[in-house]
Amino acid sequence: MKKLNSLILAGVLAGLLVFIPLGGCSEKEEAPIGVAVEFNAHAACAYIARDKGWFEEEGLKLTAYESYVTGTALAAALARGDIEVAYICLVPAINAYVNARVPIKIIAGMHKYGYGLVVNPDKIKNVRDLEKPDIRIGCVQEGGAVDVILHKTIDKYHLDKNKVLNNVQRMNPPKQVLAIKMGQLDAAFLPEHWATMTEELGFKMLLTSQDIWPEMQGSILVVKADLIRDHPEIVQKLVKVSQRATDWANHHPNEAAEVMARQLQATDEEIFPAETREIAAKLEITPEVLLRSMARLEYSTAIDPKVVQETIDYIAELGYIKERIRTEDILDLRYLRNE
Repeated sequence: MKKLNSLILAGVLAGLLVFIPLGGCSEKEEAPIGVAVEFNAHAACAYIARDKGWFEEEGLKLTAYESYVTGTALAAALARGDIEVAYICLVPAINAYVNARVPIKIIAGMHKYGYGLVVNPDKIKNVRDLEKPDIRIGCVQEGGAVDVILHKTIDKYHLDKNKVLNNVQRMNPPKQVLAIKMGQLDAAFLPEHWATMTEELGFKMLLTSQDIWPEMQGSILVVKADLIRDHPEIVQKLVKVSQRATDWANHHPNEAAEVMARQLQATDEEIFPAETREIAAKLEITPEVLLRSMARLEYSTAIDPKVVQETIDYIAELGYIKERIRTEDILDLRYLRNE
């Protein structure tokens, strides 16, 4: 009887071994992943890849595809178990890695620049007017990427830090745009596409991040470190898809703007708070706005480690991270092809 049981067990195992390779792809290739993106023009490659079905074409199984109105909120999502991949601004990614100890790696860039200072031209003629006591300035919460741009502006133009910060009202980008529409702000530091949207409301783009921080790295693609360890083939495919979508956007700007307008317009009901949706519905995200907005970014998956280190050092000086790290602690660019 023992011999018979052994033979039956051997037969079952043999059957399993026969069926495993016939599936066509390994268990690693089929591993599901959760993806988080920022709700703005920064994440163009992610939105385009989703619209074109390129994630699925590469065999990537997305269990979640969630949009977040700020990089800070997105960084918090990375700490959850269902998000392994994020298209996120560099500053909140560094914050998550250092302060929240989220084990992530930067595997590619997304774009340079992508932020702006928009102003009411009737009240603000030059950047020094930000110091005036009656000026109302919108900006995201402390430690966000746009807040860092605010501090860079203060430094570059030798503004009185206390006077400027006393004028700042903290709110997320869509709330800033709504506040501008209702006449409650005189200036705002915003990411794209929000900055360009305010031009439709009569505001002027006084400064872009090209003026404030030359060679600034905007957003990046990050993954949890264990995804690299356990599923490097998935990481390779994510970089491949992101590069493909980035190249396509650069070669087809008008079509890319149409895709982005469609994708963002379809998602914006989830982004705006319920009490402001009626007003927000009037803020149409058009292809024309997206085309102007996207032209203000330099889309590229390339990333300069020196610029990343400069960013780390600067936000450490501002006290936004607990300790300085080295770029090699957070960068893993082995999956990038030469551009």
